[in-house]
Amino acid sequence: MLGGGNKRKIPHMDTLVGHNTKIVGDIYFEGGLHVDGLVEGNVNARDTGSRLSISERGQVQGEVRVPEVMLNGMVKGDVYASERVELGSKAKVEGNVYYNLIRMEAGATVNGKLVHKPGGQPMLALKHEQQKSAEKKEASGTATDDELAATRDPSQGTSNTG
Repeated sequence: MLGGGNKRKIPHMDTLVGHNTKIVGDIYFEGGLHVDGLVEGNVNARDTGSRLSISERGQVQGEVRVPEVMLNGMVKGDVYASERVELGSKAKVEGNVYYNLIRMEAGATVNGKLVHKPGGQPMLALKHEQQKSAEKKEASGTATDDELAATRDPSQGTSNTG
């Protein structure tokens, strides 16, 4: 996808989301996934050898959690690439990019933070998974103050009863 002297083996793409296809809901996959269409939901790899490729026409509206991401389309959400992320010249990310290795071509845009996470450091849990975990701990009485804060609606603020 990104040219240059890259001699990496091109992986087999097991699943294709065609350009006239819209998927509403989360995707969990193994192997390779190529997106030419629209995914309204999170994209998650089930194994460490998985790769996601998003073409110029492809778009994901949700979080991406895949070891290897090759992006030349758009992601509206955070990208977590535990191995590597390649941003082509037409790539657009509206969210943070968490990466181990990154390759970014001129023209690619990221409207968010680039956060380096060296190999071996765990990527963050999905926001809704963090909330569910904190709610379970709160119900059992073992939640910390930080975990309890994650379950509160920020618009509600805090109240002091005295």
